[in-house]
Amino acid sequence: MTDGLQTLRITLTGDDRPGVTSALLQAVAPLSADVLDLEQIVVRDHLTLTLLLRTAGTADARRELRSAVQAVADRLGMQAKVSEGVGDSHERPAGRAHVVVLGRPLGAGALGAVTARIAAHGANIDRIRRLSQYPVTTLEFDVSGADVPALRAELAAVAAAERVDVAVAPAGLARLGARLVVMDVDSTFIQQEVIELLAAKCGREAEVAAVTERAMRGELDFAASLRERVAVLAGLDAGVLDDVRQEIILTPGARTLVRTLKRLGDTIALVSGGFIEIVGPIAADLGIDHALANRLEVRDGVLTGRVEGEIVDRAGKAAALRQFAAEAGLPLSRTVAIGDGANDLDMLETAGLGVAFNAKPLVRAQADTAVNVPYLDTVLFLLGITREDVEEADALDGIPTPAPQLP
Repeated sequence: MTDGLQTLRITLTGDDRPGVTSALLQAVAPLSADVLDLEQIVVRDHLTLTLLLRTAGTADARRELRSAVQAVADRLGMQAKVSEGVGDSHERPAGRAHVVVLGRPLGAGALGAVTARIAAHGANIDRIRRLSQYPVTTLEFDVSGADVPALRAELAAVAAAERVDVAVAPAGLARLGARLVVMDVDSTFIQQEVIELLAAKCGREAEVAAVTERAMRGELDFAASLRERVAVLAGLDAGVLDDVRQEIILTPGARTLVRTLKRLGDTIALVSGGFIEIVGPIAADLGIDHALANRLEVRDGVLTGRVEGEIVDRAGKAAALRQFAAEAGLPLSRTVAIGDGANDLDMLETAGLGVAFNAKPLVRAQADTAVNVPYLDTVLFLLGITREDVEEADALDGIPTPAPQLP
């Protein structure tokens, strides 16, 4: 006679080694039990393995199962726990989200503040995994029971107070599949402001830099400020464009970011309020799909101090993102925008995920998330891609992953 269906949760903990899962399953296999769930995690060579079973056996059979589990644990030098009556829900929890936290360093106090806010929100952390150890420490929390927009706002406040970066994204298919990634160029994809490099050729760099700073803080109309800055270039030989191209320094991690996204089949675009004479060759060199920027007017081999055509401004960047997404057949929810200045705000708001990269305070406050470390490839971690994934892919292609370098 049986006691009816019973669920049993078996947990083994101890030093990790090959064959633990196999040994446990072989021990319980003869005891007429169905597997409902099986999970394990290894942290610094310490294993936690949990097996959820359903059995229709008698109380004697369950005691035999307990003895078999304990025998496995004793043989492997591990701890075992068997709990009866643990139910199994087949319903997926509502409000599932991924919360990614990164810092350099990532302090225990900061991480505690993040997890406390998740709990205060009424959400539950179901699983945690490390995405990277360097150049930053990145942890990803799988969370259930979350109101994603509200939790994003709450954790943004924690991130600002604790000086860490936090991203909140819906879980499920919304995070998988092809993406469009659109990036600003000056002070985002590259370390410099091209207009300032050009202005240095005529001794006006400081003057132009002051205007650029105000424009990026949102204090000046971008189009008007661009015309004002370009005007100082009047009379320069167009050959200075070749010189400036040689001076460009990519942001650390830019090549790794592009290389990894291309492997995943993503579409990549550079959209800049700078100049296509610089942006175009960068995009061509890296195999980037789209490049949009302003064009400097040249007459008789000399810069006139004017730009040709419609200026790529704040609205123009957002329009470009929509256009590139449509051409790729992607909804806006599958787009990512990365930028640092006020002229990126519309683009960041339009994208499914807007990332403020070492950005001005106005931009950090309005973006979905912010990255405040000087490595552009950390954006990969926000998308759930691990450092190990990147390095393994590079190794298969015979490409050494560059060690992170500070700018």
